[in-house]
Parts: sequence; C-alpha cells; structure tokens
Amino acid sequence: MEKKKKLIGCYDYTVILTYIGLSISVIGMTQAIDGRFRTAILCLALSGLCDMFDGKIARSKKNRTEEEKLFGMQIDSLCDVICFGAYPAMICFLLGVRGLAGWFLICFYCICSVIRLGYFNVLETKRQQVEDGANKYYHGLPITSMAIVLPLIFMLQVFISNAAFIVVLHVSLFVVGLLFIVDFRLKKPNNMVLIFLVLIVAVAVVIVILFSNFRIPKMQFPDTGLLDCLRGIIGK
Repeated sequence: MEKKKKLIGCYDYTVILTYIGLSISVIGMTQAIDGRFRTAILCLALSGLCDMFDGKIARSKKNRTEEEKLFGMQIDSLCDVICFGAYPAMICFLLGVRGLAGWFLICFYCICSVIRLGYFNVLETKRQQVEDGANKYYHGLPITSMAIVLPLIFMLQVFISNAAFIVVLHVSLFVVGLLFIVDFRLKKPNNMVLIFLVLIVAVAVVIVILFSNFRIPKMQFPDTGLLDCLRGIIGK
C-alpha cells in the first residue's frame, strides 16, 4: 500500500536548489523595488548559479520516480519564469525601460520566456519517454542566460552614460527575447565553459558592487512590518 503524503510536491535534495534560487530572486525583487540595484543584480547572478547546477543535482539521484522527474521539470520551469522572466523584466522597467516601447519590449520578453519554457517542457517530456540523462543541446537560447546578460549589461553603466545604458537595456530585451524563440541548436556548455561563465559574471558583479552608483528615487511604501501591524490591531 502506497504511503499517503501529508504535503503535495517534492522536498528532497533534488529540488532544494531550485527553491533556493527562487527565494533569492524574490529577495532580489524587493531590493530592486527599493532601488538597491547592486544587490538585485547580485541576487540575479546567484539565482542563475543555482539554476546552473540544480539539474545536475537532480540527476544524481538514480532512483527518481517518473512523478519526481516530471515534477522537477515543471517546478524548474515555473521557477525560471519568475527568476529569469519576470524578475529581469522588472529590473529593466525600474531602471528606465518605460513608455510604449518599454512596455512592448517587457511584454515581448516575458511572452517569449513563457513560450520557450512551455516548448522546452513539451520536448523534454517527449524525450524522457524514449531516453534518459540530460539533453546535450538547447533549442534556442536558454532562459537562464539572462542571469549572465543582465549583469554584464548593468556593468556597462559604470562606463557609459545613463541614456546610452537605458537604450542598451531596450535592445537587450528584444534581442534576448527573440533568441528565446528562434529555433537553433546550441550545444550545452561543459564544466570548463560553465566555470568561465561564472568567473565572467563574478567579475561583472564585483565591478557593479564597487563602482556602480545607479539609483532611482525610493518608492514610497508603508514602512511597517507584520509586528507593527499586530501592535496596531492589539492597541485598538
């Protein structure tokens, strides 16, 4: 008799890094809203680092059930929508991608992100029915690439004018979004290439942290926490 679960979903080590990456991105969103873009870019890079290795960790478990495999694939894509779809788009909006052109590009980027991930899930589900292991090629640019592209672009802000920087943000949203849905085969990087990419992003993040002073006026939100609200209720 199959043991009944008390909670839906999976909570073992095969998905924990995915959950950590999502949590880092959510924290990064709060930092971006508060105008702390250096921290937000760092969170995006860390989230990308988590995504880079979560699949390898998941595949290290040899006795995964089909349900666990499918859940892992779905939860990874759902988290990617937030971490590398909505999150970078929100950062770009806060940095100055505004107006009709900005709204169009942000929507275009997010739609392309969802299309790419949905298409990946369909292909991967079919592939896993006939073979095991990781796929050796991407179809189109992987969505995680924005965790590399945006820190590098934000680093440019140190060297170019703010106006030029915002133009580059507009262009990057269009180009990266388009590459998400263009069907070309891209060989997955080996460990040496991954290490190189991590080092490149690390250098960009360090430059951003040390030299960037890009800020927007802090948005005005109620500066009260849960305990303050509870005290107010009890006080009444």
